[in-house]
Amino acid sequence: MTTTATTADRTSKLLSMSLLRPLIWVGITVLFVLAPKLGVSASDIRTLTLIALLALVVSGLNLSFGYAGELSFAQPAMYAIGAYVTATLALNWVNDILLLLIISAAAGFALGLISGIPGLRLGGWMLAITSLYILLLVPDVVSALKKWTGGFQGLSGIPLPKLFGHELTTNGYFVMLVIVTSVWFALFRNLIMSRTGNTLSVLRQSPVLASSLGISVYGTKLKAYAIAGIPAALAGTFFAFLDGFIAPEQFGIQYGIITLAAAILGGARSVYGVFIGATLMQLGPLQTGFFGDYAFIAYGVFLLVAGVALQRGIAGVFNDAVARVKARRKPEESLEVDLPSDVAFPPMHAEKLDISGVSKHFGGISALSNVTFAVEPGEVVALIGPNGSGKTTLLNIVSGYYKSNQGSVTIGDRDITGMATHKISRAGIARTFQTPNIPAMSVRQVVESARTNVTKVSVIETMLRLPRYHKVVKADKEVVDSLLAAVGLTKVADENAQALPLGTRRLLELARSLAAEPAVLLLDEVASGLDDEEIKELSRIIRAVRDSGGSVLLVEHNFSLVRALADRVVVLSRGEVVVVETPEAAARHPEVLEHYLGQPASTVAPATDGASS
Repeated sequence: MTTTATTADRTSKLLSMSLLRPLIWVGITVLFVLAPKLGVSASDIRTLTLIALLALVVSGLNLSFGYAGELSFAQPAMYAIGAYVTATLALNWVNDILLLLIISAAAGFALGLISGIPGLRLGGWMLAITSLYILLLVPDVVSALKKWTGGFQGLSGIPLPKLFGHELTTNGYFVMLVIVTSVWFALFRNLIMSRTGNTLSVLRQSPVLASSLGISVYGTKLKAYAIAGIPAALAGTFFAFLDGFIAPEQFGIQYGIITLAAAILGGARSVYGVFIGATLMQLGPLQTGFFGDYAFIAYGVFLLVAGVALQRGIAGVFNDAVARVKARRKPEESLEVDLPSDVAFPPMHAEKLDISGVSKHFGGISALSNVTFAVEPGEVVALIGPNGSGKTTLLNIVSGYYKSNQGSVTIGDRDITGMATHKISRAGIARTFQTPNIPAMSVRQVVESARTNVTKVSVIETMLRLPRYHKVVKADKEVVDSLLAAVGLTKVADENAQALPLGTRRLLELARSLAAEPAVLLLDEVASGLDDEEIKELSRIIRAVRDSGGSVLLVEHNFSLVRALADRVVVLSRGEVVVVETPEAAARHPEVLEHYLGQPASTVAPATDGASS
């Protein structure tokens, strides 16, 4: 009864906040829209305009750098393309600000897509280098298109913007900018506070983990980088109309450094911290006359100091302070599991895993040689062997992290040999790791992160919060809640997952794997570091997975656990399969006797039941 009441209270609070936040945002937007009528001076309106423009540009950097983890210097180039597209069209063909915003957004997205493809393909720091090169190209491109852009002298005479044929006044222009900025940040917030945001958090934490969850590292980063071009291009449209004049030096490397400085100062992993960084940069150094003479030195020192002292920006410092206050007010809760007496899962759509003749060589060393066995639905097959026998190597081949030299791996009738890791995951392989790979997210979000490829929802549906998005969120919540209850983590669903004890993190990782609705589940040293009680809890869950029809391949050193759970045991030695037998029969094999039971080969291993209860 208490748990039900607590859940109801949390649901009520979430509903209240979900209604309150939009109302607050609309109220802030209305306040700024009314600023000219409230007596705000023209100079202050201009300052607010410049802050809004910089905030739009910085938000794109936060998306690509703060959330997707890819540093880019191309934001000013995207800013420039929006400005020059707008100016050229307004001077020669069409001057409707709504149409120009749409065209500029498309141009910014296209530039992000085109520039991101080579940089992200090459990996590492190549995107930063590629984006810097694109930024340095802006003056040359402007000069080459002098007929349309005005060249190095700049493009002047840009007319005032029109809306549906009516020329906008200065106040009308400001109102339009406030509304567009407000709408973009609402969409930006929707994107981050969703499964897409969870995906980006997982990706930034560990590309290896992301690919194991079916997330395309390259595709996801490219999508984020391309979307990041949209707000910068929108800002460019408004900038073109601000003074009716644009020149290439306004979009140079100095503006790129200003953008980076604002992102770091406000908080690169913050939606609204963007405004803090943009405001401080606009009211601080950019208003100081002598600053321009020493800009690069000052920015360099600032970035070093801010990068060390404010690793998460001012927004991060504020969020940490709020979290500490909440922690003091919140009653102490146990982070231990509360496993139900009867663990059960709905029927799983498992398939047969067939490993046939798999061999793997590293240079002249043979790690695996002609490994062949299968895992049927509704059974647990344990893969055991001494250190260096090739167990994890085989799991990495099945998962797609390694390519085999020969042999094949199939799931049902699908050959997954040599496929990319994220494609293998989508084909039905889910796994845990020897060391639990848990990102800095809530327990619930960790499990939700595995649902990305089970129930599909587009970025547009996510940003606009269309009906399908809500339908998918509801379906995911039902699955996640049932899995958290099954592994006893309901009470800690909103806690920081990285703060959980090792045993609880292993259960969380198992729940995340099951959330992907896998055809085959790979468990790598899942009992390592656990005490006897935690192993018993883990055993119950794995049995429940098997009883629901799951296909489980268990790599494990704990032979008591193996004997309690496995239907068959595959013994590896020096990369070769030496026996495939029942646990009792395998216990009599010399390799098992020597390496697991510490007995001479002539001794028959006694039956144990250390993990069976």
